[in-house]
Amino acid sequence: MVISSHIFMSTLHHLILIFFISLLGTSSYLQLIKPVSCTKSPLFKCSKVEREALLSFKYNLTDPSVRLSSWVGEDCCNWLGVGCDNNTGNVIKLDLRNQFSWHGGFDQYQLYKKSCLRGKISSSLLDLKHLRYFDLSLNYFTGANIPKFLGSLENLRYFNLSFSMFSGVIPPHLGNLSRLQYLDLNSKYPTLSQSESLEWVVGFPSLKYLGMDNVNLEKVPDWLHAINVLPSLRELHLASCGLASLPSSISSINFTLLSVLDLSGNDFSTSIPQWLSHLTNLRSLNLGGNNLIGKIPNSFANPCNLQALYLSGNKINGGITEFVDGLSQCSNSSSEDGNLPSMQEIDLSGNQLNGTIPESIGKLSMLVSLNLADNQMSGTIPESIGKLSRLVSLKLQGKNSWEGGENSWEGGKNSWEGVLTEAHFLNLTRLKSLSFYMEVYAKATLVLDVKHDWVPPFKLTEIVLDNVRIGPNFPVWLKTQNELKHLQLNNVGISDTIPTDLWRSCPNVSLWSLSHNKLHGKVPYFQFHPSADYFDLSYNNLEGPLPLFHSNLGYIILRNNMFSGPIPKNIGQLLPTLQVLDLSSNSISGEIPHSIGMLKELAILFLGNNSLSRKLPHSMRNLSSLEELLLPQNHLEGELPSFFKNYSSLIGLDLGGNKFSGKLPAWIGESSPDLERLSLRSNLFHGDIPQQLCLLSNLWILDLAHNNFSGAIPQCLGNFSSDTFEEYMGEQMSLVSKGREDIYAVHQLSFVHFIDLSSNNLSGEIPVNITNVVDLVSLNLSMNHLVGRIPKEIGNLQNLETLDLSMNELYGPIPENLSSLTFLSHLNLSFNKLSGKIPNGKQLQTLNDASIYEGNSLLCGPPLSTKCSGNETKPRVTPNGGNGIANENGRASIESFSFYISMTAGFIVGFWGVCGTLIIKTSWRQAYFRGFDNLKDKIIVFVMVKIVRLLRKVKWERS
Repeated sequence: MVISSHIFMSTLHHLILIFFISLLGTSSYLQLIKPVSCTKSPLFKCSKVEREALLSFKYNLTDPSVRLSSWVGEDCCNWLGVGCDNNTGNVIKLDLRNQFSWHGGFDQYQLYKKSCLRGKISSSLLDLKHLRYFDLSLNYFTGANIPKFLGSLENLRYFNLSFSMFSGVIPPHLGNLSRLQYLDLNSKYPTLSQSESLEWVVGFPSLKYLGMDNVNLEKVPDWLHAINVLPSLRELHLASCGLASLPSSISSINFTLLSVLDLSGNDFSTSIPQWLSHLTNLRSLNLGGNNLIGKIPNSFANPCNLQALYLSGNKINGGITEFVDGLSQCSNSSSEDGNLPSMQEIDLSGNQLNGTIPESIGKLSMLVSLNLADNQMSGTIPESIGKLSRLVSLKLQGKNSWEGGENSWEGGKNSWEGVLTEAHFLNLTRLKSLSFYMEVYAKATLVLDVKHDWVPPFKLTEIVLDNVRIGPNFPVWLKTQNELKHLQLNNVGISDTIPTDLWRSCPNVSLWSLSHNKLHGKVPYFQFHPSADYFDLSYNNLEGPLPLFHSNLGYIILRNNMFSGPIPKNIGQLLPTLQVLDLSSNSISGEIPHSIGMLKELAILFLGNNSLSRKLPHSMRNLSSLEELLLPQNHLEGELPSFFKNYSSLIGLDLGGNKFSGKLPAWIGESSPDLERLSLRSNLFHGDIPQQLCLLSNLWILDLAHNNFSGAIPQCLGNFSSDTFEEYMGEQMSLVSKGREDIYAVHQLSFVHFIDLSSNNLSGEIPVNITNVVDLVSLNLSMNHLVGRIPKEIGNLQNLETLDLSMNELYGPIPENLSSLTFLSHLNLSFNKLSGKIPNGKQLQTLNDASIYEGNSLLCGPPLSTKCSGNETKPRVTPNGGNGIANENGRASIESFSFYISMTAGFIVGFWGVCGTLIIKTSWRQAYFRGFDNLKDKIIVFVMVKIVRLLRKVKWERS
């Protein structure tokens, strides 16, 4: 009995072992995707064939972080990233995913680059015949195609090549991996990889996850038909694939188990199809960033299992009342609180939604995130929103104009009104992010009115209340928000001093933005958190010395205040990580300190509209990272420093309104090839405009006005490109256009293409090539010494709004096609030598101002009072051979006419005075011809004598 019991127990142990092995062999989808390497030694060591296959694979890779340094020794099952079957010793797992991502800032990106595997994928992997799990994601195989032979690893269940920079056509051979359950081919960029068909996915009957974000599928119009053959599919990611077709109907849906669907960032121009609501297992739906139109289908409230809906960045219109009402009636008995709706995330931002937020919003008690930003909604905010006790993020803002650029989607500007009280936040105990900002320059119609001693129920990490009236006093309740990381209260009507202990109350803030208020007094000391990066107190009434405290800040924006005194001499030591410094429009004096050269990461420096003086410090040669240098309206002097040659990344340079002098060096067109904006107006530069300036093919704004430049305008100025330029936060630029000086914000500059060479000593003709700059908006060549005609090709500048050629010496007729410039709104041709009839096209008729043509006495026709005689359109010939008139006051025309009359009269008098007398008086005629014959004889004798003497001389020389 003992033996039998022993045999029974042994058999039982074997059965249990077999059972667990079988469980291992049928591991679930969730176990498959868990990226854990085997670290325990299996019962059997890996085979020599598999070990050599792995070593060959390693040999073909570049491993800068030495991640594969453990790949030594006999037992490959103990190598990093290698997993073996504990029973057979076969290699079943190869997990070489990069532990770092490119997300998370500069330092994180550097770690990612250093840890990337590179090189070639060796075909030796085919010897790993039992491989089930293969992950090479987040590495860097740039330029390499996905190897076709990988389609022969027939035992693969998990296959991940995402974000590893593979390019080219995805090989359809992958369709041979019939046991695959997880396939991730997500690409970092849409231009890297593509697939010309999706028929190969038919080979995946067990596939549960398919990720192909950023894979170009433009040539696959029947993508939905191919996906519909995957009955086991749970997750589908086809974001930014260039898909243009979203069928409105489908005969039968086979992928009914689908729980996550991401089709964002494509180009669907239809309404939201109803068949999506038939996917009753759907938990998350993302259709954001398309061109979807129409309303939100009411049926979307019916699959009550839907937990997340993302429809941002479309053209969806209508209200949300019916949709929210439907959700509020939806119940799900499986939810953790019983009979409650399950919707947790709603993102409808960047659409064209209108109407108000319904009171029923308060019934969505499971809601965690609500985003209705950038729509066209209005009305009051219902107090019921304060019932959403699970709410973490609430974003109801209009378009965020503070970011300095246009939203990438065609959203709107929510216009909320009324009063927010404590009741609106009553139960929002979990709230972390609150955004209510409205359009910046709109009248603040939304007011936050809470008691002075109000203690909010939440601890926010982010608060953005731009253009919501909070002031005039600084909100005391902010002192309770000691978890804040992002504080943004722009244009909220605060007319107060900054509390001295504000930084102590909010010690973790990394973004401070209190601009466009009426803050006054001195700025108290700030001890910034080590992670603090952004500090903006611009457009206030703050005074005293510059608040430049020791910190790791990257951005300091203090423009448009009343700060005075010098820039601290130790600025380089105070702010070692500074990237953007904007101190413009204050009362800063003195010179730029030498230590500024220590700011090696400085990319943007704005010091305009101050009282800075003397030369630029030579230490600025170290600022090789500079992309924007704007120093206008100061008292800076000296020649253009040669260390500007170091600024190879420079995009914008504005030194206008200073005392810089000397010649414009040729290297300015060679050292900064990406320069897009150049303003040197109102300085003391002289000499020719160098031809090398034309090497700046990306130049959009060229302003050299009010200097002493001479010589001709370079013909090559017409070579400028029409590419768009980048935008930089906070940038403004002063441009003289349409007869006045305007300040252009950064997001407006992309629409201003500008050449101003006025008020110099330039001569010669207007170069015809300048009319090749077809995107030119403003051209000012006034107050020079230009001659010749206005180029007839001026009509090519179809975007021209401003043309000023006044106070030159231009002559000839005004080109007829000037009237075809439909955007022309400011024209000045006064004080030249133009002649003929003024063109009367439609656009010129709108410029009914005689002063446009003043000082051109030979012009005629409306709007001048001088009438035309009928032939003024014909070219006139001047005495010097040119077309036009050669006298500034017009008297040359009369003098020319008198000259021809006198010459004719003289000819008549001379001819008939001699010839007439000879005809009438016979004795005179006989005497005239007798004298002529005598003269003829004398001439003949003289010539013959000369010939005889010449012949005698030749004969004597020969003898």
